[in-house]
Amino acid sequence: MLLWGRGVSALGDGLWFTVWAVFFTRVLGLSSITVGLGMAVAAGVGMAAAVPIGSLADRVGPRRVLVAVTAVRAIAMASYLLVHSTVVVMAVTIAFTALASGGTAVRSALITGLVTDNAVRLRVFAQQRVAQHVGYAVGAGIGALVLAADRPTGYLMAVAGNALTFVVLAAATLAVPKPEGRPAAGSRAALRDRPYLAIVGFTALLSLCWAMLSTGLPLWISGSTRLPLALSGVVVVISSVGIAALQVSATRLARTVRQASRTAVRAGSALAASCVLLATTSGAAGFLGTATVIVAALLHVCGELGYVAANWGLSVNLMREDARGAYQGANEAATATVQMFAPAVFTTALGVAGAGGWLLVAALFVLAVAPVPALGRWAERARPPERAVWISGRSGTPRT
Repeated sequence: MLLWGRGVSALGDGLWFTVWAVFFTRVLGLSSITVGLGMAVAAGVGMAAAVPIGSLADRVGPRRVLVAVTAVRAIAMASYLLVHSTVVVMAVTIAFTALASGGTAVRSALITGLVTDNAVRLRVFAQQRVAQHVGYAVGAGIGALVLAADRPTGYLMAVAGNALTFVVLAAATLAVPKPEGRPAAGSRAALRDRPYLAIVGFTALLSLCWAMLSTGLPLWISGSTRLPLALSGVVVVISSVGIAALQVSATRLARTVRQASRTAVRAGSALAASCVLLATTSGAAGFLGTATVIVAALLHVCGELGYVAANWGLSVNLMREDARGAYQGANEAATATVQMFAPAVFTTALGVAGAGGWLLVAALFVLAVAPVPALGRWAERARPPERAVWISGRSGTPRT
């Protein structure tokens, strides 16, 4: 049920992310500066709230908290149909966006509470991501139709439809069994776990790969090559298809901490190689330039698949079972922090250094993964054996 609900919710996400900028500026009449400021504040609040929300899930149960977070986001989305004041719209936007990271952390805590075997946990995470990308694709297609019609009624229907998908997700979450209860160690357990924070902090830098496609590549193709801008859309399609087809299989490369550490290194190397190839396309045109970008896109897919699998393998294997929500909240907070600055990294690097900007980002990817194997060994040594389900050898089946 949770998998099905996530797919429906992702459809709403794809629809919303396709139309939100136009909705804010043309239907609600907000300036792009106001929207950007509101999103930045929301991202900061979400980063700060991820660990407390995860810790709350440890205390009162992840299913209950996930239903509450989803309901609040549904109400916030529906509020766009009624509010007109800029201040109120920004308050609603902050509430809606800031809860996204916390909701992801709680969903991860719920899955790990329902499934005790880590290999199965990773497979369920991957299945959720496949459903997410399929839903995104369908939602983005609907959003494209809304943009083509370009009528206020269409945008309002899109908002209402997205709010409804959150209601569906909340209902699906209620249908999931309650996970077995465990005493909660609290958020301090995660915030004081230096090995865990170090390794999720370094691997979170690989999440720059998302802004690489959404921000870096379109800017590069339009401003520094003679290639068609539509090529960036083709790359997104390649990425989506690759993830949907291979994410479940990729998790097999990250079942243990050591496997996940090696996979993170390979992912960073693939992303770095993708950046180096893109640096060679300055002023490129024609078949050779297009082929180079496509090869870079395939390397990017490999890197993203490996990063996501490694992130799951490390964050789940190294968390304390009595503080799942807090640990997953810390992991989400690390990713949210990187995502706050990710667009600026690419706009600044490419705007100032041109092709050299790609090389700088490539170096950042390599530096991010270089210490991961050593950090993984440090974190393994610091694990309390009695708290690690994967050491005890217990197994379970998913009930999601």
